[in-house]
Amino acid sequence: MHHDAIIVGGSFAGLSAAMYLARARRSVCVVDAGAPRNRFAEHSHGFFAQDGSAPGAILDTARAQVAAYPTVTFVEGKVASAETQEDGFGVRLQDGLMLESERLVLAYGLSDELPEIPGLKQRWGRSVLHCPYCHGYEYAGQRLGVLATMPVSVHQAMLIAEWGPTTIFVNDVLEPEPEVLAELDRRGVAVERGAVTALHGEGDALSAVELAGGRMRDVDALFVGLRSHMNSDIARQLGCAMDEAPFGQIIRTDGMQMTSVPNVFAAGDIARGAHSIAFASADGVMAGVATHRSLVF
Repeated sequence: MHHDAIIVGGSFAGLSAAMYLARARRSVCVVDAGAPRNRFAEHSHGFFAQDGSAPGAILDTARAQVAAYPTVTFVEGKVASAETQEDGFGVRLQDGLMLESERLVLAYGLSDELPEIPGLKQRWGRSVLHCPYCHGYEYAGQRLGVLATMPVSVHQAMLIAEWGPTTIFVNDVLEPEPEVLAELDRRGVAVERGAVTALHGEGDALSAVELAGGRMRDVDALFVGLRSHMNSDIARQLGCAMDEAPFGQIIRTDGMQMTSVPNVFAAGDIARGAHSIAFASADGVMAGVATHRSLVF
């Protein structure tokens, strides 16, 4: 099963790369485990012509359109290992299936590491959120919170305040310096100290954050910057260089999405610090074009 390119990951970045390679009439195999990062979100925002659509519905349409090209093959599963070969790359799935290609595009995404706070996981992607540009408009003017998980959380709180009255819950994670406290105050951000012990609300809605000692603070949406990890370690197996981003490691790429390993490209959340489906799709397009050009030239 030899292909011009194997794409590991079939979400927004991977499908965008596959579309451009398919339109160049190259044989493409997309390997996907079927667990996109934004599967917890009910709606997606900020993506042209799809604002407010369900992420799964967008992906279903995209997958069907890519699958219509005769040179595209989809394989369901997870990649266990990858290696360089004399004429390209070998990719082995967990079920033992071996695939080979001349080029490799990594687009397998990230998984978020959610804090173990009762009531948080069930609200993730609904009223507990990551990106204000993706979800802030729907909560504009309401009572907003930021759960501190790392030093950069104070900057997140200053940004979230653009959408409404904001409280940062430092959660025993950090103690802002006096000058930072002054800047938070100038921007109208309240500071709540003490550990966050639970989230409360009807269903997946949020109405209050509970602090140690039983104290409650009314909140309608809680933003949190999370550490994340890659869904596969095959970039490391191949020897791809990594960079440190605020929320975890990402794969180092150049302007054409090529990694430090020749003919291995990476796109989407695993290769950039800012994350959205628009960014991921754009990176996937670049990776697809660059992969094709590397095959030509």
